[in-house]
Amino acid sequence: MERLVINGKRKLSGEVKIHGAKNAALPILCACVLCDEKVVLHNCPKLSDIKNTIEILKYLGCEVTREEDTVEVVNKGYLKDSIPKDLMNKMRSSIIFLGPLTAKLGKANLCLPGGCELGPRPIDIHLKSFEKLNVNVVKQSGKIACSTEKIKGTSINLPFPSVGATENIMLLTALGNSKTLIHNAAREPEIIELQNFLNKCGANISGAGENCIVINGVKKLHGCTHSILPDRIEASTYMSFAAATGSTISIKNICNEHIEPVVFAFREAGCEMLFGENELKIIAPKRLNRIMHIKTLVYPGFPTDSGMPIIAMSCVAKGTTIFEETIFQNRYNATLGLNKMGANIKIYDRIAVVEGVKELYGADVEATDLRGGAALVCASLAANGITKITQLQHIDRGYENIEYNLSVLGADIKREKD
Repeated sequence: MERLVINGKRKLSGEVKIHGAKNAALPILCACVLCDEKVVLHNCPKLSDIKNTIEILKYLGCEVTREEDTVEVVNKGYLKDSIPKDLMNKMRSSIIFLGPLTAKLGKANLCLPGGCELGPRPIDIHLKSFEKLNVNVVKQSGKIACSTEKIKGTSINLPFPSVGATENIMLLTALGNSKTLIHNAAREPEIIELQNFLNKCGANISGAGENCIVINGVKKLHGCTHSILPDRIEASTYMSFAAATGSTISIKNICNEHIEPVVFAFREAGCEMLFGENELKIIAPKRLNRIMHIKTLVYPGFPTDSGMPIIAMSCVAKGTTIFEETIFQNRYNATLGLNKMGANIKIYDRIAVVEGVKELYGADVEATDLRGGAALVCASLAANGITKITQLQHIDRGYENIEYNLSVLGADIKREKD
């Protein structure tokens, strides 16, 4: 077991470079099983979720090598159609292998996936969509078996713009001779990134980023070289770190457009933001103002993954911030740790009422999920005294070398054996 030990109340300064987006790299790695030639991915983050996905690819029969931020994947042509339970249980996104394996092999046998405990995240939207595409789906005793003789394209209307379902349908229908339309598709930048990658490999997909995605199946996909887009959630997290500590930092390697949904919250809190080409300088006031009301929404609305670190920074703001979570039922698990540090947060179903306090204090706390772990780091940087955070496997799922990056910015932080 490891823990982060943070001695707070240090100003941050300097610059940090944002890594490749986890939520873009994962479906693209899954898509590699569709390709008949080598895929080279640059700017691929070094995260535990990425490592687990690579383990799955190797188990399936792919040859995978990594050097720094570059990952090469070669489908050797003899893929397995199943993934063992221990690999599936490590992360929620492993369900995205269901589409490409069914498309490539005509069958797939998976266990239900694991991941952060954020409440019900049913995959029924995935499976019902598969059935409409002529896939026989059997769900029994925690296992899913899919089989098909031929994918038959159709028009699918998603009841909710699910990112995972949109990705899985795109990967299922990229091969074949049929045409599929996804209405009410997810519009996140990571969906556009998946479309761009697949089209580089020879797919015929259009409409990503809009309400309707059109997939014209092709006979085969070849390899390509592709660079993963920057992680917008990591960028917003470092913005929260700067805001909570009253600091000025520069954040490099960002896509300005993708940061836009969170900008209003930081401006309302009193931060000044200066945008350059693929970079941002954030200048935080000595003490933050309250943020009147934040409501999480699907893209291009405020992203749920940015919420908890912003709640953490609001703990030391002047006044009351109201936060409304509409995506995940159990997003507020980390508030127990924040209140232990002296925060004043009250939860009413999906509403969090954050009464700002003058000071937070170091404590021994435990990360319960990925973004909640980032929130505890944010609060620790602003707190008086030493905070010790355990259960770092959650944080390591989405933040590469977080203690190193914060040390470079001037934080007093170290990782040590617990």
